[in-house]
Amino acid sequence: MPDFLSTRLRQGTRTTPFPDGAAELPERFRGLPVLHSATCGESRPLPSRLLTRGPDGRPGLDVGACLFSPEEAVCTEAGEIRFTRDYRLAASTRGGLLSDAGEIELARALADTSRRLFGRSLRLRSVVAGSCGGCEAELVALGNVVFDLARFGVQFVASPRHADGIVITGALNRNMQFAVEDTWKATPAPRLVIAVGACAISGGPFAGSSEVGHAAPAGVPVDLYVPGCPPHPYTLLDGLLRLLGRIRERRPAERTADPPPDGG
Repeated sequence: MPDFLSTRLRQGTRTTPFPDGAAELPERFRGLPVLHSATCGESRPLPSRLLTRGPDGRPGLDVGACLFSPEEAVCTEAGEIRFTRDYRLAASTRGGLLSDAGEIELARALADTSRRLFGRSLRLRSVVAGSCGGCEAELVALGNVVFDLARFGVQFVASPRHADGIVITGALNRNMQFAVEDTWKATPAPRLVIAVGACAISGGPFAGSSEVGHAAPAGVPVDLYVPGCPPHPYTLLDGLLRLLGRIRERRPAERTADPPPDGG
């Protein structure tokens, strides 16, 4: 027992001070993508639908479709795509994840009535709608000693009847569509819906398949979109806390992107 106590004292506090302190991200972390319109080298195809074209033909980025893979940090016909270190990616609307250059509309806090209801105690039911398991692993990580989601009053529960909302992960295959709808209906109103990961938001790498949907089923309104493949726990925490009104500052005007591979 003395050895155990001594070791524990040496370890100190392991829980991140987020959101009051800085987020510690791994060196290879890839955050918000940005589009540099300057002409670069040879254009390469993308493994996702990250690059889009607006009605006027102007190029843009769909962060909700981004896989955050090295293969997306390339030159395209519209310019060069680079990843920043910005983990703040969650938005309140699907359109908030679309941008000309990569700037997105961060999630807004719930209305006062909903915030008073969910702000101190939020129970969520996870619905895996056809996933590789990556997003679920990051959701599980939120409960460990480092991120400790429960300190904010947010916990996952086993039954939708005990939940305040549902978290949808996965590419929503045909077999799971009715399961998602039934889980949402079984959750008492008022209820929240959170779409986590590129698959749940846009179909991810499976977009275009006849067996996969491209978003939550019609009639299931989404309150928070958290992009990523999978999203980092800090991205999830940031989105949830913004939704609950715990974080209100906006994105700073200046942002630094990773340099191109040749260092130019």
